[in-house]
Amino acid sequence: MARSLGQGRRAGIISVLGIGIGLLVHTVASAVGLSAVLMTSALAYNLVKYVGAGYLIYLGVQIFLSREKHETFKLMDRSSLTKVFSQGILSSTLNPKLAIFFLAFLPQFVNPSHGRVALQFITLGSLVTVIGMLWLILVALLTSSIGKWLRRHSRFVQLQQRLTGCILISLGIRLAIPEQRG
Repeated sequence: MARSLGQGRRAGIISVLGIGIGLLVHTVASAVGLSAVLMTSALAYNLVKYVGAGYLIYLGVQIFLSREKHETFKLMDRSSLTKVFSQGILSSTLNPKLAIFFLAFLPQFVNPSHGRVALQFITLGSLVTVIGMLWLILVALLTSSIGKWLRRHSRFVQLQQRLTGCILISLGIRLAIPEQRG
């Protein structure tokens, strides 16, 4: 959503494609059992969690402190789109909650009696990924329209940049805070 607001439809969709690749990484990891390591190893889970949180905070601070007033709204060139794509991959791959989701959600629909458990995991994970990406593309399209309106009202540009930075920093902090279990 932040990419679509700030950098337009193309950047939002490219970001969604990167997020989708990250989701497929979690799908394959679930299929081969790597996500189980994250669930059973507190050290591995916390390492991925804090690296992901740090990355989100880093991105948020970069955007928040950007000196260029219109940097967020400039046209995207090829290298920038590559960066947006890779940031989408990193942000979803480094989210341990996605790994846990895939490990907790997918097994409910896998039936060992149907054979090829790994193939069932990959099929179901791919389906979840495609549905999620379609939803995120819709969000990207809708929020890019809001971004167009914001670009026509230049005083909102800096506010949007600060808001985007704050959202990413907040998400990173939220990811880093230990979960309270009742």
